[in-house]
Amino acid sequence: MNNQSKSSAIQSHLEIKDIKDDVIILKNGGMRAVLMTTSLNFALKSSEEQDAVIYRYQEFLNSLDFSIQIVAISRKFNIDPYIQSLKATESQQENELLKIQTAEYIDFIKGLTEINDIMTESFYLAIPYSPPVSEKIGFLSNILKFNKNQQEKEKNFPEMKNSLWQRAEFIVTGLSGMGIRAVPLNTNELIELFYKLYNPSAKEGPKIKPDSQLITK
Repeated sequence: MNNQSKSSAIQSHLEIKDIKDDVIILKNGGMRAVLMTTSLNFALKSSEEQDAVIYRYQEFLNSLDFSIQIVAISRKFNIDPYIQSLKATESQQENELLKIQTAEYIDFIKGLTEINDIMTESFYLAIPYSPPVSEKIGFLSNILKFNKNQQEKEKNFPEMKNSLWQRAEFIVTGLSGMGIRAVPLNTNELIELFYKLYNPSAKEGPKIKPDSQLITK
């Protein structure tokens, strides 16, 4: 099976129809936004802090009137960019002793990563939104009105996206109360995320953005 045939076979099993304007559009007309989040080291917190986090998490879940999906992805960490930066530092080093030490450090890091698989974990939240369900109609009427419904969905896309983004803002605010930062993935990052999910040999995923780019109310 060539790459094109393999790609078509995978797409036929996906529920995703399109990804545009930072939104995942499903074949059934539903929409999804994906937030990438930081994590908390719960074990290092005091008992009082742990209780506070649990209480805020309960409050957060109880405040939701829609479902969310929490996804944790483990992937082998790509150490190559770091090694390349060290090699650049080595080549620019004028002090011979420091140059030797840098080379030895590079060998140490390479050996460490060969012995142990260094994994990175990424955490995501998938937020759903579905358009209002219309009344059931007959099979023939459904065929005749298909194109019209598709045009209406395109026309209503900005409004539906706005409703989805209101949910995303609500999630971001709720998570911030627990000390967790969240940022929406843009179109390119969503494409990269799904590419790497269906290509296990790919390494770590998108990086979380600076605070200035987070959704805020």
